[in-house]
Amino acid sequence: MAGNASREASDAHDSSAADEAMYLDAASTVAVSPSVIKAMLPFWLSDYANPSSVHAYGKSAAESLENARRIFASDLGASAHEVIFTSGGTESDNLAVKGIAMALRSAQISDGDTATPRGDRTRRNHIAISAIEHPAIMESAQWMSRYFGFHIDALPVDSFGRVDVEAYETIVSHRTALVSVALANNEVGTMQPISELARIAHLNGALMHTDAVQAAGHVPIDMASLGADAMSVSGHKFGTPKGMGALILRSAAPYEPLISGGGQESGRRSGTQDVAGAVGMAVALHESVQRMRSFGERIAESRDMLISAVSEAIPEARLTGARDPSQRLPGHASFVFPRVLGEALLVDLDTAGIMCSSGSACSDARDVTPRTLMAMGYDEQTAKTSIRMTFQTPLEPGQIRRIVHVLDSSYHRLAG
Repeated sequence: MAGNASREASDAHDSSAADEAMYLDAASTVAVSPSVIKAMLPFWLSDYANPSSVHAYGKSAAESLENARRIFASDLGASAHEVIFTSGGTESDNLAVKGIAMALRSAQISDGDTATPRGDRTRRNHIAISAIEHPAIMESAQWMSRYFGFHIDALPVDSFGRVDVEAYETIVSHRTALVSVALANNEVGTMQPISELARIAHLNGALMHTDAVQAAGHVPIDMASLGADAMSVSGHKFGTPKGMGALILRSAAPYEPLISGGGQESGRRSGTQDVAGAVGMAVALHESVQRMRSFGERIAESRDMLISAVSEAIPEARLTGARDPSQRLPGHASFVFPRVLGEALLVDLDTAGIMCSSGSACSDARDVTPRTLMAMGYDEQTAKTSIRMTFQTPLEPGQIRRIVHVLDSSYHRLAG
């Protein structure tokens, strides 16, 4: 009897979960937890002093800021003095690419256009980025090319979205100033071998930056182990209000500040610091790391169940990104559905209360072809059939069945 009651309770829970609206767009943004809001609230209402002020309230605010910096850094395997709080991932990417490249250029010009921080006598005017980088990286590199004459190379990726290491070794050279490759791709979830790419960059005297916006809080990150000289993070991907981020910059990395003024953030980003934002970043990241440690395996297991169920129900569907689970974000499943536009599938899913996306949410354009898939070798027509399902908590079996049922019905109706 007890066993029957247990099974009935489980079935009831499964049925209830299957009927609820499902948000499967976590790679775009996630909710702010009540504990993050609670932690931030005092710094808006009572402990609101400017952390640069010398009075007691200002010193208290400064102490809270630095405590948040320490906690935040520790969850990323970094040191507190390496953290620069910013307005988000886009700003952090801009500061990294432009700030490092401009510092290297300035060092060369100041010594007859020949000296570099690595001590060789070669002019470094080359930036290498992967062909599937976020627009904040791509456009920052193009800006350095347009205004300062840097040569830009796009590193090719294979059919799974991984940087081709053999090709990379031929592109990075003694003229390379900076390499920038995202730790995880937002569209297909593929993880990159950053430590290996950093090792090769350093052998050539170049610096390594990684955009960890999609990875932070969702996979273990130890910046020291990665070997990166700079790393970008965005808070709203792991539970802060939008408009908060950080750039983690190694002490030895040359850097030219792009925002001038009062010299805050150790002179690297001027402007009155957002103490509430820093506290929120620390609390949200720590919560996300704890959730990852508690539920990470279950999230990955439900991802694999979802992938298997979709592939079985719709044989025409093709998984995009890494097939190896260890090389893919745990809560990320992405497919192309030949002969059916991804946007059409999204409409049916949304009508059924299942909210997904067709790729990156970082563009206002609705008809942009997913360039990540194009770089991976997909033709334009197939690339436009993509669907991305991302989540930060494990999916229940009933939810997976519901997702597959809607996809299956929609696909076969639309494909004719």
